[in-house]
Amino acid sequence: GMELISLPISGIMQEFDSVLQPVFSGLKKDVTEENIQARIRGNLLMALANKLGALLLTTGNKSEMAVGYCTIYGDMAGGLGLLSDVPKTMVYSVCFWLNKTKETRIIPENILEKAPSAELKPDQKDQDSLPAYETLDSILYFLLERFEGVDKIISRGFSAQDVHMVSRLVHRSEFKRKQAPPGLKITDRAFGTGWRMPI
Repeated sequence: GMELISLPISGIMQEFDSVLQPVFSGLKKDVTEENIQARIRGNLLMALANKLGALLLTTGNKSEMAVGYCTIYGDMAGGLGLLSDVPKTMVYSVCFWLNKTKETRIIPENILEKAPSAELKPDQKDQDSLPAYETLDSILYFLLERFEGVDKIISRGFSAQDVHMVSRLVHRSEFKRKQAPPGLKITDRAFGTGWRMPI
């Protein structure tokens, strides 16, 4: 029941590439170009929200916000973080529950079956740079909501490499969360006013 609007960004991206070419010449493409795409999307969505008098909802869930798997001024652009306190695995659970309780599928099956991806480069998958979401969400639960240290979480049987990486990403991403729109509180410890971590 939602209106679908498709706005191509390839021409805009080509303009960015052209303008930045004198400075980027000889440098390999990397996350910079991926983030530009996300920021183009954010600008277009904010323009639609402004013009149509709508509130833009950000798409980041708690798992992504925790580890900074989001682009500042890109997918973080908006006025309300509807999922910012909902871990990724819970997002999936809610989607499956919603589909089960309705007569028709609200969330298309192909969305739920495909590997999560920021879709900023070919064949990109979240798990290329993050632990599986089941693992990530478990580590984040003990780290953020149970206030457990790295050693204690590792003693629970998690990979030391995963725990250290997640802990480092959480601390490194605080500056992004400070600039994120407000979100709805779902868990015992949400980012926002109840979260006091220095940058």
